[in-house]
Amino acid sequence: MRFDEFDLAYDVLDALDAMHFEECTPIQEKAIGAILERHDMIACAQTGTGKTAAYLLPIISLINDGGFPADAINCIVMVPTHELAQQIDRQMEGFSYYVPVSSLAIHGGNDGKEFARQQRGLKMGADIVIATPGRLLAHMKMGYVDLSRVSFFVLDEADRMLDMGFSDDILQIAKQLPKERQTLLFSATMPPKIQKLAKTILNKPVEVKIAVSKPSENIDQSAIVCHEGQKSDVLKYLFKTYHSKRVIVFAASKLKVKDLSREMRRAGWKTGEMHSDLDQAEREKVMLDFKSGRIDILVATDIVARGIDIDDITMVVNFDVPREAEDYVHRIGRTARAGMDGKAVTLVSGRDQQRFGFIEDFLGAEVRKEKLPESFGEMPEYKPKSARGGDRSRRRQGNGRRRGDKAKPRRQREPQSDAAAQPQAAEQPQTADAQAKQPKRSRRKFHRRPKKSSSEAAEKQD
Repeated sequence: MRFDEFDLAYDVLDALDAMHFEECTPIQEKAIGAILERHDMIACAQTGTGKTAAYLLPIISLINDGGFPADAINCIVMVPTHELAQQIDRQMEGFSYYVPVSSLAIHGGNDGKEFARQQRGLKMGADIVIATPGRLLAHMKMGYVDLSRVSFFVLDEADRMLDMGFSDDILQIAKQLPKERQTLLFSATMPPKIQKLAKTILNKPVEVKIAVSKPSENIDQSAIVCHEGQKSDVLKYLFKTYHSKRVIVFAASKLKVKDLSREMRRAGWKTGEMHSDLDQAEREKVMLDFKSGRIDILVATDIVARGIDIDDITMVVNFDVPREAEDYVHRIGRTARAGMDGKAVTLVSGRDQQRFGFIEDFLGAEVRKEKLPESFGEMPEYKPKSARGGDRSRRRQGNGRRRGDKAKPRRQREPQSDAAAQPQAAEQPQTADAQAKQPKRSRRKFHRRPKKSSSEAAEKQD
């Protein structure tokens, strides 16, 4: 379907024509018409499907048609990260090039001048405000933000915002909005917490669901099954064997990102890190260094999986298996962009085998397992359908547990000589009957001790 088949403002269509946008993506085809008809909407679509244009184009067109105050905020777009707020604001510049619709990005990590500029824009009433929840609340608490005339409330990447703990902030902002408004919720996944939020803030929404697309065929996907304690060495092996430049390594937590980045730098790799503890200026510097080649390897949380557009990534490594199949697609989708080839490797430890099995089920095919050199030793067996997923082998083999590479046989007690036994007998003389009864008392005391319930154990632990 073409954009000019919708009832969009002519000036908006002119902007799309100048940008060489002609055909709609599936999410745009299903969403634009419903938004123009002023329905609330809950849409499930992954990053990269064109969902930003799916809600911005109809909102810009409606505001351009008139009937909305010129001195008030008409639309609030909530996003999880500074980077995504900036990216959407840049897209706004193109879509609204020929129409008198203003936009303002509100996010943290900037200096006093930028804060003052945001303050002026909020007081004057920018048409569309793209904001992170925490920074918008900071402005609201200062008393000059009027949300009483907002007509559109958009939650972009709602699942990511809830994962980052913004649920209370979103509800607090929503309470300041008029009840008569149009609310649009976009999310890559639809877990129960998103459905609960939708019931709270949406009114009879239209539901749009676009199936998560499979990864590009240009991505060479593989996995390495290893023990958790071997992952760092496996990562260095990948850098030496395949690519050591233009690489993104995804880890599960910001603490692990910091530790891993530090370890890679000590090993001589030009490494940077990206996580939520960095302020905006630090994030921008890291991304600039990565894009310019001053950093070869970027270790990051999922903050880089969405909203970051870099075309020449050679390899993506999942140091930890992502929680959801959609997150796996987002992560490895950072490589093989713009028609280029790319490589994606996932390190699968015993505890993550079952989760990676779910990802393979989603992909509809088993991901190729790479073999490591014999110097790494014996690797765990891949059994994703097992409840433990390979943890039994981890117990027997070294994984930072300091138990040794193999289970050691229990030492047999050697019989003592009479000479060695004599001093002990002299110190603690016992009759034959006492010696016979002693083991029984020990066994009875251990085996017949009443077993505590889980609740009693928990109380004792507390």
